[in-house]
Amino acid sequence: MTASSHSFRSIVGPDFTAFVALKRALGRRFASETAMLANLDAFVASRSCDLSAETFAAWCLTLGRLTPTVRRRWMRIARNACLYRRRRDPGCFVPDLAGFPKPHAPLQPHIFTEDEIVRLLRAAAVLSPTPTSPLYAQGMRLAIVLLYAAGLRRGELVRLALTDYDAAERTLLIRASKFHKSRIIALSKDAARELEQFLSARRPLSSAADGPLLVSWRRGCVRAYSDGGLGMALRRLFGCAGVRTAGHRTPRVQDLRHTYALHALLRWYRQGIDVHAKLPALAAAMGHVSIASTAYYLKMLTPVADAANQRFAHHCDPLLAPITGGGQ
Repeated sequence: MTASSHSFRSIVGPDFTAFVALKRALGRRFASETAMLANLDAFVASRSCDLSAETFAAWCLTLGRLTPTVRRRWMRIARNACLYRRRRDPGCFVPDLAGFPKPHAPLQPHIFTEDEIVRLLRAAAVLSPTPTSPLYAQGMRLAIVLLYAAGLRRGELVRLALTDYDAAERTLLIRASKFHKSRIIALSKDAARELEQFLSARRPLSSAADGPLLVSWRRGCVRAYSDGGLGMALRRLFGCAGVRTAGHRTPRVQDLRHTYALHALLRWYRQGIDVHAKLPALAAAMGHVSIASTAYYLKMLTPVADAANQRFAHHCDPLLAPITGGGQ
């Protein structure tokens, strides 16, 4: 459901419509948030009243099926919409954050080791084709390569078209991704070679130049992988390769993006490159608005701390050496 396909109909509807329009004007798709606001709008409309503390509390009781984290997210979106309303009407209701479910600590990302990446590539190579995925092995291998070596989001990967790859420049065009931002990503020689090998295998399936890069086969037609379908396939691959987190769970697909960012940081530290000067380039490659967003992926994990300590020691140990001799 989108703002264009749904009309808010409660007393708060006009404010919700303007709020959604503002967010989209700022570059947000705001699709799931709009659907959530539509749910609240329908609840308020069913009561033929304004949004008040009592109405909000009653609506929150309908969210019991959701996890505390998702419930808190829904309530925060509603609160942000109420804050927007308050710009026009200082007396309107705004929920108190104190009554929201407590936030959970963010999950620690699993940083794949180089050995685990190799195991994933080997596990992908022995996958058997299926009736709906004749290039199952090749597609999963390419997915690991692009997610790890180019830092793509999973949704960006499934939306890639054949025309998005420029063989002459060895670049990928990522079209209107998060915040409606497009970008061009330079591929390494190895990543480009992997992509070209996949294209050679994929070419007999479809001659359409604008067809999807990763494809499945349904009812005699070539179709793109869905975001969820690719996620399930990759998690199965993680299991086949025996890759587990420290808590013995299957890693998340987005952990490959965390790994891409962290490994880039470690390479710069080890090569003696000015990391701070390179961060804007990393932010641009990841499709971030600023390095503040990139910082989310650069947790101060042990490898980063060790590399930073080594860099500090290399530059500062001579200055901190004890002074010997007869000086005062």
